[in-house]
Amino acid sequence: MASLKNLGVITLLLFSLAVQKTCGKEDADGAGSDCGVPEIGSAEKASALKLKVIAIFTILIASILGISFPIILRGMPVFKPDGILFILMKAFASGVILATGYVHVLPDSFECLTSPCLPEYPWAKFPFTTFIAMVAAVLTLMMDSVALSYYRKHGMSKHEAENDEGCGHGHGHSHGVGTKKLDEGASKLLRYRIIAQVLELGIVVHSVVIGLSMGASENERTIKPLIAALCFHQFFEGMGLGGCILQAEYKAKMKAVMVFFFSVTTPFGIALGIVLTHVYSDNSPASLIVVGVLNAISAGLLNYMALVDLLAADFMGAQLQSNMKLQMWAFMAMLLGVGGMSVMAKWA
Repeated sequence: MASLKNLGVITLLLFSLAVQKTCGKEDADGAGSDCGVPEIGSAEKASALKLKVIAIFTILIASILGISFPIILRGMPVFKPDGILFILMKAFASGVILATGYVHVLPDSFECLTSPCLPEYPWAKFPFTTFIAMVAAVLTLMMDSVALSYYRKHGMSKHEAENDEGCGHGHGHSHGVGTKKLDEGASKLLRYRIIAQVLELGIVVHSVVIGLSMGASENERTIKPLIAALCFHQFFEGMGLGGCILQAEYKAKMKAVMVFFFSVTTPFGIALGIVLTHVYSDNSPASLIVVGVLNAISAGLLNYMALVDLLAADFMGAQLQSNMKLQMWAFMAMLLGVGGMSVMAKWA
């Protein structure tokens, strides 16, 4: 799964670089003047650059704080994975991730793939955004299922071999019970690890795209509210991912790698956008198609992960099903996360 995450990042960067090489040369057939690069004064460009540099560091700090928050505080009893506060915090963060997919990423993809700067055929003749998001969700389900089956099968075989070595012939009944308990625990842990890695893949793809778009923007009035919105977005999205990493019980090295990738992707996207400002055009056909497709993929992945692997898994689990009061508080936390992130759509 780690190699899959790295492959996704590399593929995204290659797509982004390909956009930069073509977007300065291509114009949409029949498109109006709005599809060109707007003229912006040097003073406004300088102000925008200062804001983007500030954004790199503020968003980096917000990302680190958000994803590290559950991991650092795991030593406190109230923040343990089965604690009430952790459950409420995860429900809130899952709501943020769900709203990110539906309210932020999916509409952005619609806007790109239905732009008048694209040729009418085939982009205006087929709902590409929803189709790509649906395919991404189905592929995520398939990948999720196959990976879990593969690792569960091999993990069980390993645990059975270890138990055979450690148990004598006179303890056949207890051996069977111990193996079952161990397999259940190992299977649950593998499930958490797959969730954490697939979720990070979706977040990383989206983070680079929004960072690239912000870095290429020269509009000071757009960047100012976007900084605050992205800090909020990265902090609480990081909390959700950090909770998944905590439940996955990774070793310190793997935790550091996942924290690093999440924290630097948006700032890296902004920096890449700044470097490529002079050749990047938001309205070029190549840019619109690549960003629209990547956003649709990210939306499908995030929506699936938020609904199936995070919210459904927790709300249908034994802890919330056996405690109606806690379940109601978790619903409120989730709705608060959904509402807060949806309001952010006004600025980002």
